[in-house]
Amino acid sequence: MEQYQKGSKKLLNAWAFYDWANSVYTLTIASSIFPIFYSALFISEVKKVSAFGFEFKSTALITFVTAFTFLIVAILSPILSGIADYVGNKKSFMKFFCYVGGLGCIGLYWFSLERIHLSLLFYFMGLIGYWGSLVFYNSYLPDIAFPEQQDKISAKGFSLGYIGSVILLILNLAMVMYPETFGFNIAIAPDVLATGSAIEIEVASEAARNAASIEAMRVAFITVGLWWILFSQYTFYMLPKGVSNGHEVTKSIVFNGFKELRTVWKALTNNLRLKRYLGAFFVFSMAVQTIMLVAVYFGEEEIAWKDSDGKTMGLIFSILIIQLVAVMGAILTSRASAKFGNINTLIVVNFIWMGLCFYAYFMTTPMDFYIAAGFVGFVMGGIQSLARSTYSKFLPETKDTTSYFSFYDVAEKIGIVIGMVIFATIDQITGSMRNAILFLFIFFLVGILLLFRVPRKA
Repeated sequence: MEQYQKGSKKLLNAWAFYDWANSVYTLTIASSIFPIFYSALFISEVKKVSAFGFEFKSTALITFVTAFTFLIVAILSPILSGIADYVGNKKSFMKFFCYVGGLGCIGLYWFSLERIHLSLLFYFMGLIGYWGSLVFYNSYLPDIAFPEQQDKISAKGFSLGYIGSVILLILNLAMVMYPETFGFNIAIAPDVLATGSAIEIEVASEAARNAASIEAMRVAFITVGLWWILFSQYTFYMLPKGVSNGHEVTKSIVFNGFKELRTVWKALTNNLRLKRYLGAFFVFSMAVQTIMLVAVYFGEEEIAWKDSDGKTMGLIFSILIIQLVAVMGAILTSRASAKFGNINTLIVVNFIWMGLCFYAYFMTTPMDFYIAAGFVGFVMGGIQSLARSTYSKFLPETKDTTSYFSFYDVAEKIGIVIGMVIFATIDQITGSMRNAILFLFIFFLVGILLLFRVPRKA
């Protein structure tokens, strides 16, 4: 296989293409179809489920599993990244997590309350596969791109991810909305047709259609897993294996990642710009990721939708708005950073996020929610791509990029867990998600203050 040089257009595009492959997970599984599917499993108004010897509120169970997975990733990433740098095969680890995640998505086809523990295992596999692979994917950025290329290619990766995930989501939504067109059975039992009243036939018809839509959702999970695994092959084919050091993994180096982590921490004490930026990133990312994770639930609970169907379609429409606008947001933010600098651009984006927290507190109608979705999409695409490329540009000259990016990854994951816990606690105490979303503005304010303290030059 031909080895492409750092900065090569083909190599950069192959790296960015992994966003196209794996972003379908975040849109279909994390944000749209799976939450709707999971909610549909609970027929009664009192949504309770028994698992692990306890009875949970349905949304609380998924939240706990999600938070637990992020903790696992945060613990594992420094171990895995240290091993990957030590033996020089980060691509093998990236492949492993990709396949675990893809198979987990496929396994969600069999998700049911009767098999709740196996079902949650598949959910866990998808989540840990996605975030685990990102540790190694992000660490490739300084290896394949020069500093002046990193903002642009990082934004291109996010843009490809948004476009690819929307394409598959539209296909999946068509399957769910029009199951009969895709061959799903919506036929009514012959005995009901023969002896049932008009009302009974109508009820049976609606039940059959709902069952077909649920089956379409299950098939959608399979398409996500296959899309992720198959499209990632181009990236895996083109990316270099990693910087080889000629070592093999042994018991003595299993925990080498923690040594690498300490080494990076010591290096951070001598790199004021990178240290201060990482602190600012931890704070504002905590709020950004929390909002992205709870947005669907906020819209479901706090917005006055016309009816159940209107709510479902409204939430999905909002997610599509976010994804489409995020493409433009990532591109414009990249251009703004080139003109005004990364830190200055991040400060402005954080101000917009802070304003959105206040706006969300007062919004009540679907149109309010759509407007918020547009602004969230714009600043979501911008802040994610720019945060990643800024960190990459601030790194010192080193071949040990994976360990540095494990810091970035651990900060993000621990921030997610803390943000979710704070949000849930305020929601639980006050009884309103509005109070919780309003509280998050504090994190953006602190993030802005910390960004002002980041030196503009090394």
